[in-house]
Amino acid sequence: MSALERPTSATRPRLPWLGRTALLLALVLLTVLLALGLGSVRVSAAETLRGVWHGLSGAALTGNDVIVWQLRFPRVALGLLVGASLGVCGAAYQGVFRNPLADPYLMGVASGAGLGATLAVVAGWNSALIPLSALLGALLSVLLSLALARQGRTLPPLRLILSGVVVGSILTAASTYLLLTSPTRILQVYSFTLGSLTFGGWHEVGTVLPYALLGGGLLLLLARALNVLQLGDLTARSLGLPVERLRLLVILAASLVTAAAVSYAGIIGFVGLVTPHLVRRLWGPDYRLLLPISALAGAGLLVLSDLLARTLTATELPVGVVTTLLGGPFFLYLLRRQGGER
Repeated sequence: MSALERPTSATRPRLPWLGRTALLLALVLLTVLLALGLGSVRVSAAETLRGVWHGLSGAALTGNDVIVWQLRFPRVALGLLVGASLGVCGAAYQGVFRNPLADPYLMGVASGAGLGATLAVVAGWNSALIPLSALLGALLSVLLSLALARQGRTLPPLRLILSGVVVGSILTAASTYLLLTSPTRILQVYSFTLGSLTFGGWHEVGTVLPYALLGGGLLLLLARALNVLQLGDLTARSLGLPVERLRLLVILAASLVTAAAVSYAGIIGFVGLVTPHLVRRLWGPDYRLLLPISALAGAGLLVLSDLLARTLTATELPVGVVTTLLGGPFFLYLLRRQGGER
């Protein structure tokens, strides 16, 4: 069965989609509660809930309230935002290219956004301009990948992925070189290239949120058109869909969301690849469900990965290492499966 096809009766879960969504939401909320309570200082569930309530209500923060609301909650909020962004963008890229291997990381978009953000940081630009610079980098990487992959009028999926990997590697190397020219930014280099939520704060959440809402909202509005696009370009055109304009719009919106996420969390791979696949198998290929639920699943996956990165070892791991360890084998599985279908 192709990953973009509808699940068979053997793989379709018995629980209705609304029940599955409620279960996923409960798991994400449980993950958030664990992420707020666990760490170098363990906070009980009751104290965690009290800290969140005191923070939301504006009450005086006492005891562990400070740890929960001022230290951990901004990081968890950024993780939710970045994970949701990567999840919805992965689903959008897979839909617009009709390629189950496409995601912001493998397409080189995340690396391009990273280069744009790095240029802004090294040049000392205002932090509000970092996402815009990252967007230009993301668009540059998309254009390079498309130009390298194109064969005449066709765009072979495998060539597109390989082009994205090559372009992404080159742009990541350029980002690393730029940051290494500034000796005071070694820690930032390390965190950025491997992906990290360590520096997540309310300022970062407030900066990323408008871009995520704008780009993510636009992608949700295009969900029905993405459904039509899955029928093939010829059929979609015959139904009156402006295919090229739709592709450009989806790429721009997804690149905007990816760029904002990468600006403050660095390059985090495979969240955008794994979550749409899992969601598609459980909820089906309808993009009206696939996009928002991929966002929810991506948010939960990244917060869980960050929790593991903070608690698995004595030294905190970059969250990108954990997502790569989880997503790398899954990518190999997809490659092997695609090869077996030819």
